[in-house]
Formats: sequence, structure tokens, C-alpha cells
Amino acid sequence: MGSIAAKNSQRVGPSPMQVMAVLQAVLAPQRDGPRDLGRAIRIFPTRRRGLRRSRCLRRLRMLWHRYGRRPSMAITQARTRGAGRIWQRVRTLCRAASVVHLAPFGAWAALWLLVGVCGCLLLPALPSLRWLLPMLGVGAVLWWRCGAMPGRGLGVVLTGLALAGVQSSWALSAQLPERWERRDLVIEGRIAGLPQAEARRTRFDFVADACPGAQTPGCGRRLQLAWYDDFGATAPGPRTQLQAGARWHLVVRLRAPRGLANPGGFDSERHALSRRVSATGYVRQVEQARALSAAAGVDGWRARMSARIAAQAPAGSQRFVRALALGDTGGLDDADWSTLRAAGLTHLIAISGFHVGLVAGFGALLAAGLWRLFPRLGRRFPRAMAAGVAAMALAAGYAVLSGFSLPTVRTLLMIAVVALARCGRRRASAAQSLALATIAVLLADPLSPLTAGFWLSFAGVGWLLWCLPRSDAPLLRQFLSAQGVATLGLLPLTVVLFGQASLAGPLANLVAIPWWSLVVVPLALLGTALEALHAGWGGWAWSLAGHAFAPSWELFGWMARSRFALWWLAEGAWYALPLALIGAFWLLLPRGVPGKALAALLWLPLLWPDTDRPAVGEATLTVLDVGQGLSVLVRTRAHALLFDTGPAVADGFDAGERVVVPALHALGVTRLDRVMVSHGDADHAGGLDAVRLGLPVLEVLSPAGAPVPLQSACRAGQAWYWDGVRFEVLHPARGFPYLGNEASCVLRVDTAHGAALLAGDIGQVIERDLLARKPGKLHAQVVLVAHHGSEESSDPGFVQATGARLALVSAGYGNRFGHPRPQIVRRWQHAGAEVLNTAESGALGVWLRADGLAVRERRRWRPRLWDAVQAKRAAGLSYRPATTRPGVP
Repeated sequence: MGSIAAKNSQRVGPSPMQVMAVLQAVLAPQRDGPRDLGRAIRIFPTRRRGLRRSRCLRRLRMLWHRYGRRPSMAITQARTRGAGRIWQRVRTLCRAASVVHLAPFGAWAALWLLVGVCGCLLLPALPSLRWLLPMLGVGAVLWWRCGAMPGRGLGVVLTGLALAGVQSSWALSAQLPERWERRDLVIEGRIAGLPQAEARRTRFDFVADACPGAQTPGCGRRLQLAWYDDFGATAPGPRTQLQAGARWHLVVRLRAPRGLANPGGFDSERHALSRRVSATGYVRQVEQARALSAAAGVDGWRARMSARIAAQAPAGSQRFVRALALGDTGGLDDADWSTLRAAGLTHLIAISGFHVGLVAGFGALLAAGLWRLFPRLGRRFPRAMAAGVAAMALAAGYAVLSGFSLPTVRTLLMIAVVALARCGRRRASAAQSLALATIAVLLADPLSPLTAGFWLSFAGVGWLLWCLPRSDAPLLRQFLSAQGVATLGLLPLTVVLFGQASLAGPLANLVAIPWWSLVVVPLALLGTALEALHAGWGGWAWSLAGHAFAPSWELFGWMARSRFALWWLAEGAWYALPLALIGAFWLLLPRGVPGKALAALLWLPLLWPDTDRPAVGEATLTVLDVGQGLSVLVRTRAHALLFDTGPAVADGFDAGERVVVPALHALGVTRLDRVMVSHGDADHAGGLDAVRLGLPVLEVLSPAGAPVPLQSACRAGQAWYWDGVRFEVLHPARGFPYLGNEASCVLRVDTAHGAALLAGDIGQVIERDLLARKPGKLHAQVVLVAHHGSEESSDPGFVQATGARLALVSAGYGNRFGHPRPQIVRRWQHAGAEVLNTAESGALGVWLRADGLAVRERRRWRPRLWDAVQAKRAAGLSYRPATTRPGVP
């Protein structure tokens, strides 16, 4: 009997035919409505088999009497007019919301759908569409038809996995084929989003819709382009005419999305997949570029409004007013973003979900006030429905204004769920709203978990809903509790996603959340609304918003400059995140739960990971993937040396800031005992300033005469010991003139288990000189190929003298020099060395230790389905991959 009762109490869902029968009976305003309901109820199963069928019948009869039997004369007359038909459709939607069974879309469904999507995105390669499409069909049927949880859960997981796989397959197949790279292509299309103007370039998204003259694979795809000024130009060129929504005729050079693979680095290939970017490139033949049509649509309106804010708001804060009002962050420079990251305020500077909630609440209050002032409006449309529709309308408009960023879409979906439930007289809890919003986001965009905003948005709301139920506590106490819960609950995700934690963030948010969200943002939005009504009306509100913002920015800038503002953390093992989340869950349990002090131990693998330093007499080398340049980290037991700092371009990419400093933090390096800059060229010394700003540097060495701020000159014969490892400079000799590449420092690293030779950019002349003067110093198991593998280096005698087993090349993908040259690669291979290139392998980790030589390629160690490189390895080196060292790439 117990099993039968349990079976009868299981939830079951109606079939589509049963739902249609009930909807037809409820929505049809006919006199025999109750009889239709009676016929429908006989075939309509109740939510629980144990409930009396008459209760469901009474519910449906009440709905019919409320909506079907007493339609007002105004609605009846309005059915023949367009406006009346719109109201009638809204009423129909609200009625449907009161009947549709939502059991398949609960919290467990959202969780299992997320598991399926993430399971697919974690695969190293995609399954075939021949498997994904049938899996999608089977999963959808199980999801909808199965009432029991195991079957429904399996269906949801299969649906999520198949959806993510199909979307990823389509997006990756749309990327530019390699044969079309390094060609000039003529395209026409529309500028999507707001262009981001910088000192020497403008970056913008371009949707190509026409390719005159030839079938170019870029047609119909989203491209990420840059328009650079000519060398020597003193003023920006035609790129200043780029406006959102305008159509242009351009000549471009494209390539498939390709990024750098480093520890702690930004994954631009994943970012391109999440945004469905098919190719990146730059504008060529600027004289042929021409505008085909002016800015139009929502993007055009945003561009015009952004220009008006820039003209009317205070100069010092207009860029922030544009970001808060329109989501236009193009005016923020690197210094602004650094301040925001250090103060933990990046989630507030652009349009956030909280701002959307404010706008929706204002719409609901406005509609409720109008219905109170004019009660006769209730005859045409109930006040609850009007408030819900107004909230949805204003929230949707604000989401359009922001460019449909993920936080706004998530909040919009939650507002829509609550509003529809209110219109349909159904109770929807906050947890149900969050679950439905999660399902809607994942179904609409299965690749959204690739973005950090997805996790921070939904996880933050989830923590608040679980830890802060409704209470009668004072508002200030609730705000402080919410701030504490969000800080503790999101700390593990923040550390894993960004490799850092803002220690100043909790205090800064206590000031920024109420001041920006309740004062600055409403003024910025009021100015935008007034300006939309009439040009010039919004200037005073924007001016007030800018003046209100300025003092807070000064305060946050002071906080961000503190050396305690940011806490950088090394990369942890895979289990560090789940353990920290369990620890956060344990700490946030109600008072009286035992063992909370022990919960702090679960945070240790995340906050203090094992960086796996080499033993005494051992050394590790990490060749960072910096593009066309060089940066190598050499570590012993207690010391660290950086050989070169990567390339940098004025007002452009700085590898020291974007690659080297984050990688050093991710590898657990807290200070550099020495930085050796091989010579003064920008591809080797460009990142020095950023490195010195990011970490303490005790000493800088470089050749005498090099344009580098140094403390000491590197000279042949210099030697020192660190932890049983000997370092020796082989070149340049004392008195050697500075000749650029030929004056490069050459460093030898001797351990008890092998040696490494770092040759800088020396050419064959210097290589032959070293071979003649110091032949015994050239033998090494690991050699950094000189000058990125150019044909002016790697003398045959020098290559044979090294006897290297591993030759490492640091070069950029598709570089204009053709490095490394094929004949140089073959020369090293014929000498018995395996050649590894950072352009193909990503960052390279090499260990010289007691159990032999070990090497790890970043791209092969962490394969991802969106990886642009299919790693190819040459024969000749037998090595054991280091698979248990989480602190090295």
C-alpha cells in the first residue's frame, strides 16, 4: 500500500492535446464554457493523483468566470481594432500562464541542463552531428514525456549536451578556413555594436552581408576588425567616421580567431566562440573604404546618444556616464579598468541586473499609480496585469539599450517570469524564477557558460536566495548581510576565473552600490529618457550624474592604489574549486551548525595552492607564449629569473601587462630576483615597465649601451649560484659594442641533471665565435633557438655542438617574417632535437630534474574543443609528460 500511495503521489504532466483542450475551454468566451470545462477536466490529469479532481475543476471554472463570462464592452468592441487585438493577446498569454504546468522547468531541470551543457563544453573534441542530432531528439522527448525524475533528468542532460554540441559545431565550422588567411578581401556589411576608439586604432564588430566580386567565406558572419592609423600619422583618419549601425565597404585581411595560451592568460579563442566571431582582422587599403549608409537602428540610436552624453556631461566623468546609461565602455582606458578590478567594481560600471530591476520596478509603480488615478482603466485591463506588462516593457527596452548583455538578459527573463505569473494569478517564488531564467538562457544560448558573467550572475543570485530568505530585519542589516554572502560565495569563482581577489572590494561596494545605483544611475537614465523625447533636455541630468560620480571615483582610485587592494593567487588543482564551494556552503549554514572552523580548511587548496617548486639542484623553464617576441621564466628552489619581457607596441598590445605578469602570478611567483633583458628591441624589452610595475624586481641586467633602464650590465664571465644551480653569461664580452641583436645576452643554466642555453637574438657570426672560444659551454639538453628561428641564426656547427634534445622556438602565429624558417627547423631536427614552437604549442614548461627531462605543452595539456591548433609533434625525443604538476603550464 505504501508503494502504491507513493506511486500515486508522483507528479505527472499533461499531454499537449490535454493542455490545448483546457486552454480552449478556458479561453473561449462562450456561454457553455463550464460544460466545455467539464468535458476537458475528464481527460486532464491533476498535478497529484491523490488530489480530488473537483478541486482542479473549481479552479478552471473560476478562471472561466473571471475571464470568459464577463468580458467588458470595451474589450468586446476593441476586438475589431488592432490595439484591442494586442490587449486580447496579452490577456490570452496571461490566461495561458495560469494553466501551463511548469514541473518540467523546475530547479532540478535547470541544474541538469547546466550539467549537460558544461559536460559538452569540457570535452576535448566535439562528437559528430550524426550523434548529436539524434541525442537532441531523444533528450527532448524524455524531458517532456517522462514524469519520474531519473528519466526526465537523463533527458535534460542529453538535451543540454546535444544543444551545446550542435551550437559549438556550427560556430566552429563558420570560422574562416586557413586558405583564406593573409588575403585581401572586399566585403560590405553593418557595424554591430559601438566602436571602441583608441589612440592609434578603432576596434569594432562587423557583420558582413555582401562580398562583391567573389564568394568570400566571410559573408554572413560576424567579424572582429581593427582600423589602424598609418605610421607617422599625426591625427586619426577616416576611422573616426565609424558609427554603430552604419554600412561600410571595406578591404580587410582576416584570419580565424587565434589567441595566446598561457597560465593565467585570457582565452581569446573561447571568447570568440562565445560571441560567434568567425574571423578577426584589420582594414587594408584605407583609401577604398567608404560608407554605404548612415547609422540606423538601435545601435545607431545608441551611438548618437553616446555622442550627446560625451558633449554634455562633465569631461572627467562623461565616459562613466556613458557606461552606466548605455553600457558603452569604449571610453574606459586600461587605467580605468585596473582601478575597477582592484576595487572590485567591474560588475557595477556597466549596465547590471540591479539596474534593470530598478527600471522594471519604476515601470510597475508608474502603471500602478496610473491605474489608481484612473480606476476606469481597470475595466479594460486589470491593474496587476498592467503593472506586470509595464515592468516587462521597460525592462526589455533597457535591455535593448544596453545591447543585451548577459546580466540584463538574465534579469529580464526573471522579471518576465514573475510578471507573467502575476498576470496569471500564479505564485512564482524567486527560486522558480531563477530556474526558469537559467533554462531560458541556456536554451537560447548554450554557449553562455563560456563567459564569466554567466557564472557570477546566476551564482550570485542563487547564493542570495538560499542564504537570505525574507525577513523583517532593518534594511541596513539586510544590505550588509547580502554583501557578506555575495563576497564569500563568489570568492571561489572569482579566484578561478580571474586569478585574483579584491581585498578592497567589500568596502568599496558598500559605498558604490547605494550611491551609484540609487543616485548616479537614475540621473543618467533620466537624462537619456529626456534626451530621447527632445534633444537638449537631458543635459542637466547627465551633468548632475557626472558631478555625483566624480567624488566616489576619487575615493575608489585611492583605495585601488593600495598595495593590499588585490590579492593574486596561483593556479590550483582541479579539485580546489569544488572544495572551496563546499567550504563556502558550510560557512554560510545557519548559526549553531558545528565544525565551521574546519570548513576553512577546505579553502586551502584554492587560496594557498602547491606551486611545486623544483628541488635543490633542479630548475624549471617556462617559455611563455607572447607572440612574436620572447619571455622565459627560470626557477630554482627559492629564486626566479625572467629572461626578456615580451613585446609591446605604443598605445597597443603590451605582453608584459597582458601575458607575463598574469602568468607569473598564476605560477606562484611573488618577486623576481633578476630580470635579464637580452637586448633593447621592443619584442624583447617592451614589457619591462609593466613587469616592474606588477612585481618587485631586485635587479635588471642588459647589455651595456642598450636602451633599457638597468642596474647592471651583463658581461661574459658573470656567474652565480642559486640553490645548487649555476648561471653563467657567455656573451657579450667586456668592451663589446652594442650592436642590437648581435649584442644579445647569452645565458647558460647548469643543473645537476642537465643544462639549458638561452641565446637571445644572436646571429651566426656570434654563434661561430662562441663555438671557437667556448665549445665546451655550448652543450645543453635544452636550447632556446636564437632569433625566433630566422635564417640568419642557427649555424650548422653551432647546432651540432649543442647536442640538444629539445629546441624551443618563441614565435607568433602567421608572423610576417616567416619565423621559424622551415630549413632551420629541419636543421635542428636532423641534429636529433625535437622542435617545439609556442605558436603551435602555447606556453612550454620544461623540467631539468633527477628523473630526467620532462616537457609540457599548454595546448596539449589542457585541450579544449575550441582550440585553434591541432598539435603536431615531431619524432626523436622520448620524454615523460609531467601530468601531476598543477603549477606549471
